[in-house]
Amino acid sequence: MRAIGYQTSLPIDREDSLLDIDLPAPEPKGRDLLVEVRAVSVNPVDTKVRMRAAPEAGGYKVLGWDAAGIVKAAGPDATRFKPGDAVFYAGDITRPGTNSELHLVDERIVGTKPASLGFAEAAAMPLTAITAWEALFDRLQVKTHAVPGAARALLIVGGAGGVGSIAIQLARKLTDLTVIATASRPETRDWALELGAHHVVDHSKPLAAEVAGLNLGAPGFVFSTTQTDKHLAEIAELMAPQGRFVLIDDPGPGTLNVSLLKTKSISLHWELMYTRSMFGTPDMGEQGALLDEVSRLVDAGTLRTTLTETFGTINAANLRRAHALLESGKSRGKVVLEGFGA
Repeated sequence: MRAIGYQTSLPIDREDSLLDIDLPAPEPKGRDLLVEVRAVSVNPVDTKVRMRAAPEAGGYKVLGWDAAGIVKAAGPDATRFKPGDAVFYAGDITRPGTNSELHLVDERIVGTKPASLGFAEAAAMPLTAITAWEALFDRLQVKTHAVPGAARALLIVGGAGGVGSIAIQLARKLTDLTVIATASRPETRDWALELGAHHVVDHSKPLAAEVAGLNLGAPGFVFSTTQTDKHLAEIAELMAPQGRFVLIDDPGPGTLNVSLLKTKSISLHWELMYTRSMFGTPDMGEQGALLDEVSRLVDAGTLRTTLTETFGTINAANLRRAHALLESGKSRGKVVLEGFGA
């Protein structure tokens, strides 16, 4: 089967940083599904793993943690899906990725593809939807645990990125929170407003003053998707006492001064959507259920895809272009590749 992989961690401007390769087709066992991949999207995790993780000697590492496709076969213990079903999912970071014609995935972390979306539109959603959902409803508990005395407001740092784009929608459509997003360019500001943000502030300026200027009061919740180390002091200043703060990015060692949160007793939460699959947690199946609910909300018109650009077929050259865009820090929404060509 055709796939894209690498043998050495290299800068993305090198042609051998990602290569078109041929690999044996896998076979499903246990609760695995064998999925014919129709479309994939690219996430920051792809670029991070490419630069940090080497394959076994002589082998290739295949990236990709978002896919939409058709079930071709199911393992003997699989019960949720059957061959012919259209599915979407984000996969498991401990296993080979989705940048291949055929892919194995545990059915418990798979959802039914929204019927109203094409494969490319659907592939844009799983990883970011799971991340945003778990951050908002499992970590911050925005629907069930109010912060005493705080404004019913949520600040999303990096509102125009992939996770921010779905977090805005979830918060606006499924909660009563006032949604404040950050963006620094006209096109990203417009995108955040289009997705439902009540307000957009500029994260290239001091955030505490930007949020205070809205005259809403101190937000009880902050969701940081990017450059948390740069913004943490401002976040600590603008948040309400006893607020809850979640981040998903990877600040460098020694760059995150969490003592800034102490005087206000702000709780710190980290969200990684791979935790359930990495550790095989008893509630691992919640991700499949979550994706089924996202699918239902999309088909009901409550949520929309965050696809903004399609980079052509799934091959090494197009994936290198997508990685380069994400590494530039100038992406908006999600970049998707569809089909493997003739």
